[in-house]
Amino acid sequence: MGQIFALIVVIVAVVVLAKLVRIVPQGYEWTVEQFGKYTRTLSPGLHFLLPFVYGIGRKMNMMEQVLDVPSQDVITKDNAVVRVDGVVFYQVLDAAKAAYEVSNLEQAALALIMTNIRTVLGSMDLDESLSQRDAINAKLLTVVDEATHPWGVKVNRIEIKDIAPPRDLVDSMARQMKAEREKRANILEAEGFRQAAVLKADGEKQSAILAADGKKEAAFREAEARIRLAEAEAQATKLVSEAIANGNVNALNYFVANKYVEALKEMANSPNQKMLMLPMEATGILGSLAGIAELAKESLGQQQETLAANRRTPPPVNR
Repeated sequence: MGQIFALIVVIVAVVVLAKLVRIVPQGYEWTVEQFGKYTRTLSPGLHFLLPFVYGIGRKMNMMEQVLDVPSQDVITKDNAVVRVDGVVFYQVLDAAKAAYEVSNLEQAALALIMTNIRTVLGSMDLDESLSQRDAINAKLLTVVDEATHPWGVKVNRIEIKDIAPPRDLVDSMARQMKAEREKRANILEAEGFRQAAVLKADGEKQSAILAADGKKEAAFREAEARIRLAEAEAQATKLVSEAIANGNVNALNYFVANKYVEALKEMANSPNQKMLMLPMEATGILGSLAGIAELAKESLGQQQETLAANRRTPPPVNR
């Protein structure tokens, strides 16, 4: 009997000691209840509680946790059905609120996130939902974090893992993308042909302009040459006329002989000319050549007299 009593005392002592000493591990916080009412929160470390008066209520994990969002079908704004799943990173900041403000924290957070995924994607077209995943994550994070704030929870990130359209819609999108690429290729090819035609026409235009400028410049120079030649002939005619007026007949012979020689030169250089016919006045040409010789002698004599006069005149003396 005595041994049984001792054993009961030992068991009671162990139970009392276990309820008296509480060790909270790192990363957790425990709530303390007094007859079922929350009184305080125990941080990590060693604590002592009055047995049978105070008890441990909830053991809350204060580390950041990951919550997988299961796949669900969502109807977009343009009535396309897509299958969406995701992942959420959250952390409990207030153990008392997380323990007593919501019945099942994970289930409540999961329901809230899935509902907001349907709301956000339902307000967007399919193309927007596929191309603006960062915007979707940002909207979900703002809404869910604000909604879970009264629970003492901080939602750090929400990531949409996959947005999968149905198979027939994927095939249709593939055909649309292929048609769009072919359209762009055809446009680029047509644009290339157009630019090539424009460049070719511009080159022909520039070539025609340059050819016209060349012809214009050649005609201008030819006209200028004709003017110079006419001026020279007019000057020669004037000089011959003055010489004739002064009684020098050889100048006239020279002028006529020069014209005869030029005419005979053109006749001789003609490619179809097989026979050269001299005019009846050929003897007159020879007489003209004799006149030219006389004229040359007179000119040479005058030059020699001028040189002799210059030699006889003494040079001026510089003072």
